Formats: sequence, C-alpha cells, structure tokens
Amino acid sequence: MHGAGRLVPSEAEATVTKQQQPEPMPNKPLNVGLVGGGRGAFIVHPHQKAIHFDGTRRVVAGALFPDPKIALEEAANWPYPIKGYGSYDEMIAANATLPEDEKLDYILIVTPNHVHYDPAMKAMKAGIAVFCEKPLCLNLKEANDLVRTARKLGVPFGVAHTYLGHWTSRLSRYIVRSGLLGDIRWVDSYYIQGWLATKLEATGQQQAAWRTNPKLAGGSGCGGDIGTHALMQLRYVTGLEVTHVSAQLETFVEGRLLDDHFTIYCKLNNGGKALVRASQICIGHKNDLGITIAGTKGTLEWRQEDPERLTIYLANQPDRVYWRGAVTPGDGFLPKDMPADLMAEPTIPPGHPEAFHDAFARLHRCFEADVRAWKAGKKVIIDGSKYASVEDGWMGIAFIETCVKSSKKKGAWTAMP
Repeated sequence: MHGAGRLVPSEAEATVTKQQQPEPMPNKPLNVGLVGGGRGAFIVHPHQKAIHFDGTRRVVAGALFPDPKIALEEAANWPYPIKGYGSYDEMIAANATLPEDEKLDYILIVTPNHVHYDPAMKAMKAGIAVFCEKPLCLNLKEANDLVRTARKLGVPFGVAHTYLGHWTSRLSRYIVRSGLLGDIRWVDSYYIQGWLATKLEATGQQQAAWRTNPKLAGGSGCGGDIGTHALMQLRYVTGLEVTHVSAQLETFVEGRLLDDHFTIYCKLNNGGKALVRASQICIGHKNDLGITIAGTKGTLEWRQEDPERLTIYLANQPDRVYWRGAVTPGDGFLPKDMPADLMAEPTIPPGHPEAFHDAFARLHRCFEADVRAWKAGKKVIIDGSKYASVEDGWMGIAFIETCVKSSKKKGAWTAMP
C-alpha cells in the first residue's frame, strides 16, 4: 500500500446509500442531462448514442456550451428534442422544482478537463448522480474534494474510461485476476496516436487547442488525455497498483506547451514492473491502445483496435485466441465454472462485431443499474469492476502529478501518494 496520505478507500468504504425514496417506475427511462457537448465536441456523440442504446436511458436536457446564447442555440438544434439551459448552474438548480418523473437521474460531463470539478460538485450536492469524462479533474486537490464529497453524500459517481466496457477487457480481467497466468512479472500498457504530430492547435482546431493548453487540460497533455487510459487498463485488468514511477514527459512538436509523448517505467505493488506509455506524435497510429501482461505461466495480449479477441500464450502450447461470444469454459485453460454474469454480457452473437459504441453502452448500462438501486434506497458498492469509480479517477490524477514530478527530476524514482 502507499503512504498514509493515500485517499483511495477499500472496497468496503466505496459504498453509496440514500434514504428510501418512492419506488421508481420500473419501466421509466432514466433522465440524463449533458454538461458540455456543443459546437463541434466529439465525445458527447458516442456517449449520447450509448445512453439511448437500451431504451432505458434518455438524454432530456443539456447545458451544452459556456456562452448561454450558444448553449440554447445548440440545444434547439440537437438531433432530438431536449430542454436547453444557458448554464449547468441553471440546469442543476431547475432540477429541484421539476416533477419527479422529469428530474435528472444523472448528469454526463463531457467538457474540457477544467470544467469537470465544478459541475460534478454542484450536481452531487443537489443529489444528482455523476458520470464524468476522464481525467477526473485538473489536480489532486480537486480530486480529493470530489472523492470526499461522493463518500459523504453517498452519490454514485462514475468515470468514463471507455475501454473497460469491452467484453474482452472483462474477460482479460477474469483471466489475470483468477491466477491463470500465474504471478504477474511485467505489464506493457500503451496508447499510441498520431493526430498531434504537427502543431494542429495553431490552426484553431478545437480538440487540439484545449488538449494542449495547461489551463484547460492540466499538468500533462498526452498523459492526461490518453496515458490515463493506459494506466486504467493496467489497473483494471491486473488489480495491481503502481507504487513508484520513473517518468519522461517529452514534447516533440516545437512550441507546444504540454507533453505529446509520455513514457513511464513503473514499480508495481506485487514486486513486478510495468511500462505505461502514450504518444500522440506517431504518424499512422490512430487509437492504438493495447496491453501485454506477462506472468509466470503465460502471457495475455489485447488491442482495442481489434477488440473482439484476446490472445493467450502458454509455454509449449499453440496460441489460444478467444473471441467475444465464442468462449468455451473448461477448454483446458479456462475453468468450467466461469462467472455467469460475465458469460451473459455479450449482446450479439460472435462475428457481428461489438466495438466502441457497445463499450460506452456497457458502461452506461452498469452505471444505470447502480443509479436505480441507489434511488430505490439500496446499498450500492461501486468497486470499479463494471466502470471506473471516482477513486479510480483520483488514482489517475495522482499518477499524472507524480509523473510530472518525476519527469522534472529527470526521471528520478518517485513514490505515488
């Protein structure tokens, strides 16, 4: 475990409860409000498609842009009818006076990083559950506040680490955590892109402009944007934690204010080692996230650009390729008693690919189940097994801040908080 200052709780502490409310109508879709998403935003669109995936959730409202006039215009031009608000303050305040069947059940925050903290805090204080894009916020002070508030108020809080929603990520987690690969010696978790190989932000391109601005993105550009995904994949699949880092945050594009290349050598809490790496200057690479996990009995490989399968390498045996929806328990590697909930998760037969939108939908589906249970007054344990928790978000921010410190000391080994 890390030092005494560590904030992340044990699983038993990561619970949410709520006073008993009137039992919600079982067939009523959950109402979702958007914070951000207007004027050329990208990530809101896979999210809103995923929200509507099952017919049990719907986007009903939005504060879509910082400028109130533009926010209302964007809402009026949304692909389907939603209630537009000039600000998230207005949307959250209005929720208190709405009829029960019109109240927001959760908000989705899809703004640049510097506008994660404030709406999340205000929503939680208003009794509204929060699903927030990663990284959680700008810095560890904000992250500490969010974790404390979520615990104190008992409000469900999820962080949108998309790739945990792939069924093969969940199968990978089961394989590794069941000990089928033996003790884990080495992990290589990476996310490689090429879209920032030139100074795209200088052209006014919206997505590049805020991601390379320290005031909007935080202390790391590439690391905060996609390095946190690589870290989360490592933690989610293996259950291991990073204890120390030796970091190199580099900027290859002249004049860029934040790193565009992120290379972190890590010590793990089981004595193993890992490499968490990300780059946005590798021409030809698109969204090349993947992980290799080497244990004493075998190795697992998975890539999100080929998300329907994972590969297992065992000594002196043929390679084993497992496809989503076509896994046979008791095959000589996998046990006969595979978890029923895991085996039931694939939504369509193998050969009909699940992909990016399905991963988002699986996250929202799991978050919906916890929000419904919470609103019914039931005790809910948010342990990070179905989607990233606010504590997972805290760990991402702690990792980034520690990497920045290490890199400033020329890669000196630096302990996680």
